[in-house]
Amino acid sequence: QVPLVESGGGLVQSGGSLRLSCTASVNIFSINLMGWYRQAPGKERELVAAISTGGTRTYADSVKGRFTIPRDNSKNTLYLQMNSLKPEDTAVYYCTAEGPLGGLGNGGYWGQGTQVTVSS
Repeated sequence: QVPLVESGGGLVQSGGSLRLSCTASVNIFSINLMGWYRQAPGKERELVAAISTGGTRTYADSVKGRFTIPRDNSKNTLYLQMNSLKPEDTAVYYCTAEGPLGGLGNGGYWGQGTQVTVSS
């Protein structure tokens, strides 16, 4: 019901930057909560960052000070700006939107995922 299209993943050297984009086919102004998850091979899924309609942002401790989550309501697009990338940031990154029962995670809507690989 809320299709999400991601782009921006790729290969980058340690210390570099990438910006991921997530475009929705609905007005994201109407979505209470959106965010980004990531999952690396052999590791648990991690909520990287989230933003509410009101603009409140939260970040995982592992990315604080390095990642930000800009939003452009006019373009229905959510971004994940990733700076000072480390090899441990290597993962598949997923854009998510709040589901009908509220919250992200399993009950939310998910993009197809985009691979981010950080080399040493």
